[in-house]
Amino acid sequence: MAIEADYYERLGLTRDASPEEIRRAYHEAARRLHPDVNVEPGATELFLGVQEAYEVLADPRKRMAYDNSLAPQADEKLLDLAIHYSRSTLPRLEEDQLVYVLLDMVPTQEILTAQAPPLNVCLVLDCSTSMQGARLDTVKATAIELLRNLNPRDNLSIVNFSDRAEVLVSAGERVNAGQIESRIRSLQTSGGTEIFHGLEAGLFEVRRNLLRSSINHIVLLTDGHTYGDEAACQKLAERAAASGIGLSALGIGGEWNDVFLDSLASRTGGSSMYVSKPADIERFLKEKLQTLSRVLVENIALNLEMEAEVVLRYAYRIEPQAGVIDTTSPLRLGNIPKGERLKILLEFLVAPIPPRRTRFTIALGRLTFDAPTEVSPGSVMRVRLERPLGEIDDYQEAPKALFDALEHLTLYRMQERARQEVADGDVSNATRHLHNLASQLLAHGEGDLARTALMEADHIRRRRSFSDEGVKQIKYGTRGLLLPDNVDLNL
Repeated sequence: MAIEADYYERLGLTRDASPEEIRRAYHEAARRLHPDVNVEPGATELFLGVQEAYEVLADPRKRMAYDNSLAPQADEKLLDLAIHYSRSTLPRLEEDQLVYVLLDMVPTQEILTAQAPPLNVCLVLDCSTSMQGARLDTVKATAIELLRNLNPRDNLSIVNFSDRAEVLVSAGERVNAGQIESRIRSLQTSGGTEIFHGLEAGLFEVRRNLLRSSINHIVLLTDGHTYGDEAACQKLAERAAASGIGLSALGIGGEWNDVFLDSLASRTGGSSMYVSKPADIERFLKEKLQTLSRVLVENIALNLEMEAEVVLRYAYRIEPQAGVIDTTSPLRLGNIPKGERLKILLEFLVAPIPPRRTRFTIALGRLTFDAPTEVSPGSVMRVRLERPLGEIDDYQEAPKALFDALEHLTLYRMQERARQEVADGDVSNATRHLHNLASQLLAHGEGDLARTALMEADHIRRRRSFSDEGVKQIKYGTRGLLLPDNVDLNL
């Protein structure tokens, strides 16, 4: 894969980067791309590229000469970023305090008027024995319809797996359509569920047509637990993210491991979804590909450097697809489809702040993203999170956008807490929190979800565990309250 970016873009930096930022960016890139740890095709070339960039930018004389050779930067702004804080002023306290920050990003008009980029997507389909019947029949019919409606610019590959993987439709394959449909119809179920084999084949297919001007993504569909390869799957997701490839997962029924799939997807900025019954598979798959086809900004990541007094405790994507974000830097934030925006809620724990300061910097960040059009692949924005210091009396109410997000996120985190308490054997507190959750859901007009929470509280009291279906209904139901259609609920 050719390296076209300039030295700053290779390291994900702006031209005013400090020597320390250059050093950190190089070591971060080298850890991901070194041939000893990354055997993906093209990784060695990328590694040599960042080495070359570092050798020039780390030397003041070479950097000055290089900077003088660069053309003036175009004054283009591809993302508008609004930052909302839970506190207008940080009070000087002798104890820890929580600070919430809402990042609200929307593409500028320059991006909105650009043509949406082509897709380079691989469907990785679970064909283990448990998929037999209506599940596999629906998957096959949907895959055929998706191929029939494919845009000529798009690449759609299909991999099926059980305890081994097979490439059913290869990326860019343009043979007789009837022959491809016949292959899909002939799919049969067999064996167990080993997700790594499917993901490995899917990653290879996406990499075959990998371009920064495309939306590169893997969509995994499964109904079961994987066996003995979770760590390998997580490492593969990290390699995909390093190559600019996203991963999303659709879990069918109640037996799949939602915690694992959530973690897998979040490592790339993707999302996981719950499909309760086979009849919904078609709708979810179509919606996923339609959303990907509207993406204008992708691979959005945030590198944060916190002050010594600050810890990032929690990160959550409110829109466009709600989900928990891994707090390991860089934070993989996801994509922005046309007509939507990206909202990220961050929870910081701030220790007592040393005296004699008038302002406090919570964190300095570098926001990197791709606008995979002719406009600009590989862009960088600086982010500075800071607040003035004052007294408790200076406190003002949080902005409504942030308050609304916190209201709904509280419901989601209540089920997270109950789930952890069940895992710890604390049945009493778990049932109490589910009863509280049910009361809050009723107040928000969510009667069906409230009844599910009460039923699970009873199930936990009797069985000391959640039911497979109930725990997912509550988790993805409370997560759904954060979607755009629910933002304006009367609170």
